[in-house]
Amino acid sequence: MNIKRNIKRVMIVGTMIVAISFGGNTWRSGTVSASPVAKLSLSAASMERDDLLEALKQPSGEDLYYSLYEGKSLAEIASENSVDAQQVIDLQTKQLTRQLDQRLASRSITPEQYEAYMAEVPDIIRSSVYSL
Repeated sequence: MNIKRNIKRVMIVGTMIVAISFGGNTWRSGTVSASPVAKLSLSAASMERDDLLEALKQPSGEDLYYSLYEGKSLAEIASENSVDAQQVIDLQTKQLTRQLDQRLASRSITPEQYEAYMAEVPDIIRSSVYSL
């Protein structure tokens, strides 16, 4: 396996997980910077209910992390656990849309930024799930 490609997958998917799960102020500016997966506190995340882990039938964030590190995509992980990848796409789209709705309501983003982000959501999620 190509280690560089695996690390890239982990970083892309991990960034999406962090953005969806924990939010933050990354959408406030015109650019979005990625946070390394290594900074994600898996022990803290495992204490609370995580819809993505439940959808993928993963026992913990650590198990998901290692599956991604091994080069598996979210779609492959879903398939291994008899889950339709479209369910994962729908869940992540719903979560990210909810987060953007909240940011628009709190005026932390402009309506123009909201529209631009919403236009990118389907491609970002699909790329994340299939590791494109």
